[in-house]
Amino acid sequence: MTTWLTTEEQQAWRGLINLTAQLQSVLGRQLQDEHGISLADYEVLGRLHDAPDHRLRVRDLGASLAWEQSRLSHQLARMQRRGLVEREECETDRRGATFRLAPAGRAAIVRAAPSHVEAVRRLVFDALSPEQVTQLAGLTGGLLTHLHDSLGTG
Repeated sequence: MTTWLTTEEQQAWRGLINLTAQLQSVLGRQLQDEHGISLADYEVLGRLHDAPDHRLRVRDLGASLAWEQSRLSHQLARMQRRGLVEREECETDRRGATFRLAPAGRAAIVRAAPSHVEAVRRLVFDALSPEQVTQLAGLTGGLLTHLHDSLGTG
C-alpha cells in the first residue's frame, strides 16, 4: 500500500523540484547570454578543467555528471564540433575514449567561471547563513549517499 506524502513532505519535495528547475533555468540563461555556452557545456568544461591533464574517460565523465550515456555522447559531439573538447582514443582500452579540454574550451571556462560563481553566490549563498550552508551541505550529501546506496551505485 502506498504511503502518501504528508502536506509538509509535499511542500518540501515540490519546493526542491521547483528550486532546482528555476536555478538551472536562470544559471543556464546567464551563461548563454554572457558567454555563449550552456549550463551543460559549463558542467562538462568544469569537470575536464579540474581533471588531471584536463582529460577524462567518457565513462568517468558520465559518472561524475550522473548523466545517461546518450545525453553525454550528444553533448560531447556538439562540444567537439564547436572546438571546446577533443576526443582521443583510450590507450588502455580500444573500446573507450577520452575527452580533453581544447584551448577554446579552457578559454570558455576561464571566462565564464567568475560570473557564474557570482550568480550562484547571489542566488543561493547570499540568502543563507553560514549555519544554513553547513546544513544544506549535510542534507544534500546525505541524500546523495542515500540515493547511491538505494541504487547500488554508492
